[in-house]
Amino acid sequence: MSNLSVAKTSITRRILHRVFPKVPNFFALLAEQSAHVDLSAGLLAEYMGADSSQAAKKIVEAEYEGDRLKIRNLTLLNEAFSTPIDREDLHRAIINLDEIINSCKSIVVEMDSAVLALKPDKYCLEMAVHLKSGVEAVSAGYGRLGSDPKLGRADAEKADKAVRNLTRTHRRALAELFQDTDFHNIFRRKEIYSELRGAGDRLNVCNSTLLDIVVKLC
Repeated sequence: MSNLSVAKTSITRRILHRVFPKVPNFFALLAEQSAHVDLSAGLLAEYMGADSSQAAKKIVEAEYEGDRLKIRNLTLLNEAFSTPIDREDLHRAIINLDEIINSCKSIVVEMDSAVLALKPDKYCLEMAVHLKSGVEAVSAGYGRLGSDPKLGRADAEKADKAVRNLTRTHRRALAELFQDTDFHNIFRRKEIYSELRGAGDRLNVCNSTLLDIVVKLC
């Protein structure tokens, strides 16, 4: 191919790129972000099971990485010429996934703070395990959007079941806690139980967003 032909081809490509910019693979971006959320939830379960200071440190670091992924995805979304699904759905998914990581960090930071200084108990571990189970299902669902989104319905059902299990555990935890006579312990531990329940609520919102996207794609 002559230099003139190469130059013409290059100019044509630049023009086409300006008129029809390349669309980022948002499904792959969401899959990556949701996998990181799954990692963070796993670290929270590890922390609750072993009271590991190393796991707590990793959760804080994971939150920083989560912010980076969120900002990157939002930037690409704002700059995208077009998107495979509604921008609003992509925006909600990006934000809601990050909120779960924020919850994991907040829980650990509060438990390790001088104000609460709490050690994990069996209910903290049980709720964290249910959260991990639900996040794992949501992560799988987001990971299927680019290949076989209809399978995401089953993942959403698994996540919904995990949220219900977390809620039931929260009720049992409060019922037992209120039998305690140490009011200082009651107020401190109730705060953490509420934070874990809040993480479940954020998972539920994220799961609803996943289901909305699956319905529109299928």
